[in-house]
Amino acid sequence: MKQHFNNQMNKIQTTQAEVNYGGRLLVESRLGPGAGAKVSLLHRGCSGALAAHVTGAMLPRWELSLYLLTSLGFHFYSFYEVHKASREHEEELDREFELETDTFFGGLKKDPTDFEWSFWMEWGKRKLAWLLLGHVVVSQLAILLAKKHRAWILMAYGVCACWCVLGAPGVAMAALHTIIAFCVAQLHSLPLSWLCSLLLLSTLRLRSVEEIQRTWYTTENEYFLLQFTLTVRCLYYTSFSLELCQQQLPAKRAACSLPWMLAYVFYYPVFHNGPILNFPEFFTQMQQPELCSPRHRLCILAQGLGRLLCWWGLAELMVHLMYTHALHSSTPLLEVVSCWTLGGLALAHVLFFYVKYLVLFGVPALLMRLDGLSPPPLPRCVSTMFSFAGMWRYFDVGLHNFLIRYVYIPLGGSKHGLLGTLLSTAMTFAFVSYWHGSYEDLWCWAGLNWLGVTVESAARRLLETPCIRDPLAQHLSPQARRRLHAALASCSTSMLILFNLVFLGGIQVGKTYWNRLFVQGWPWVTLSVLGFLYCYSHVGIAWAQTYTMS
Repeated sequence: MKQHFNNQMNKIQTTQAEVNYGGRLLVESRLGPGAGAKVSLLHRGCSGALAAHVTGAMLPRWELSLYLLTSLGFHFYSFYEVHKASREHEEELDREFELETDTFFGGLKKDPTDFEWSFWMEWGKRKLAWLLLGHVVVSQLAILLAKKHRAWILMAYGVCACWCVLGAPGVAMAALHTIIAFCVAQLHSLPLSWLCSLLLLSTLRLRSVEEIQRTWYTTENEYFLLQFTLTVRCLYYTSFSLELCQQQLPAKRAACSLPWMLAYVFYYPVFHNGPILNFPEFFTQMQQPELCSPRHRLCILAQGLGRLLCWWGLAELMVHLMYTHALHSSTPLLEVVSCWTLGGLALAHVLFFYVKYLVLFGVPALLMRLDGLSPPPLPRCVSTMFSFAGMWRYFDVGLHNFLIRYVYIPLGGSKHGLLGTLLSTAMTFAFVSYWHGSYEDLWCWAGLNWLGVTVESAARRLLETPCIRDPLAQHLSPQARRRLHAALASCSTSMLILFNLVFLGGIQVGKTYWNRLFVQGWPWVTLSVLGFLYCYSHVGIAWAQTYTMS
C-alpha cells in the first residue's frame, strides 16, 4: 500500500482525518479523478504502549546481540525438542494420522494434517500452476500487442481459467453473486450493499445449498475450492459495490461499471485465495500500470521464483522434520510432552503459518508485479511481532486495508469516543470471524483478539496521560523506557501467541497451553516463557524501528 502511495503521490490530494485504532495512525486520502473514494494509509511505526516514548531509544549493540542470540537459541533448541518428540511418537502418530512417505526428502515421513497446505499443494500440482503460467503468457502478450484492452483480455482469461477448474457451475455462481451485488449497488445504499454481501456469504453455509453444490463435483476438494473461491470473491464484489455506492458524481461512476466489476472479480492471480486488493487500487493501477522493460520483468520473475522455491522448501522441511499439526491434534500427547517441546510446538505452528502464506500470497504477488500492479506487502515474520495491533496490521495487509476502509472507518472509528471505538473494533472482528466461517473456535479467537487490541489501546492511553508519562520521562532514561516497553510487550506477545493457537489448533489446544504454561507451570515456567518473549520483543522492536526508518 505504501509503495502504491509513493508511486501515485502526484495524483493524490490529501485530506487529513487521523483515526486512532489500537495504536494506529490512519490518514484518510482522496484519490484524484478516475479513482474516486478514500484510502486509509497506515503510518508505520513501533506499535505498543510505550512506542511514542522510545522510538529514538537504541540499546547498546551488545545488549541487542544478546537478545537476538537468546531468541535464536530458544527457536532452534525448542525446534530440536519438537523434532525429538516427533520421532519418539512417530509410530503412534502414523497410526492415527497416516503420515505420508516422501521420496523427495530422503524417505522422511511427512505430516499431512495441515489441510490448507496439502489442499493448495495438490491443486497447484494438478491445474493451478499451469493456469497461473497461462495468465503470465496471456498478460505479457496483451502488454505487447493490445495494452489498451489488457483488462478485458485478462478478464476473459480469468473466466476461462475458472471454467477449467470449477466448470460451468463455478463460473455461474461467481458471476451470479457478482451481478446480484452490482444490481443492489445501483440503489447507492451502503447498508443494502452490506446486507446483500452478507446474505450471499451466508448462502455458502446453508446445508441445502452445500448438498446441491456437492452434486456438481466428483471430489470434495473441488467443492472446497468452490467454497474458498466464492468466499474470497465476496470481499472483491463487496469492495466494488461499496465504492459504487459512495460515488456521487456521474463522471466518477464510469469506473464503477459492470465490465470493470467483472474484470476486477475475475482477475485470476488472486481469484481463488487472495490476497485482497481493494477496487480503487486495482482500477488505478490497471489504468496506469507500472510496466518495466522485458529484461527487468524477467529479473523480477527469476528473483520471485527463487524466493518462492526457498519458502516452499522451508515449509516442506518443517512438515517433514516436525509433526507439529499432528501433535497439536493429539490432546493426550500434548498433555505429556515437555514444556520445551510445548513452546517449540507453539512457535513452529505460528511460523509454519507465516511461511505457508509467504508461498500462498507470494505466487499471486509475483504475477501482479509482472502485470504492473502493486500487490499488498507479504506477511511480516511473526517472530518479530510484539503486539496485537502489529499482528493485524502487518500479517494480512490486504485484509487489514479492507477492514479499515469498509468496516472500521464507516462505523465511526474513534471519532465517537471510547464506546464508539469499542463498537467499531468489535464489529470489525465480528465480520472477520463471520467471513472466515463463523465456527465456535473462530468466534472465540476473534473475541480474544478484540480483547487484546482493546487492552493494548487502553494501556497506551493510560501511559500517555501526563500523570504517568511525565514521571516516566523524568525518572527513566530512554533505554530504561525501551526495556519497560519490551517487558509489557512480552505479556502481550504471550497472549497473542496463545490466542492465535485457538485459531490454528482450536479451543482445546488453547486450553491445554493455558493450563500447562500459566496454571500448572506457575511461577517458573510462566516466568521463563515471559523471559524468552522479553528477548523476542526487543528483537521485534528493533526490527520495527529499522523498518520504519528505512
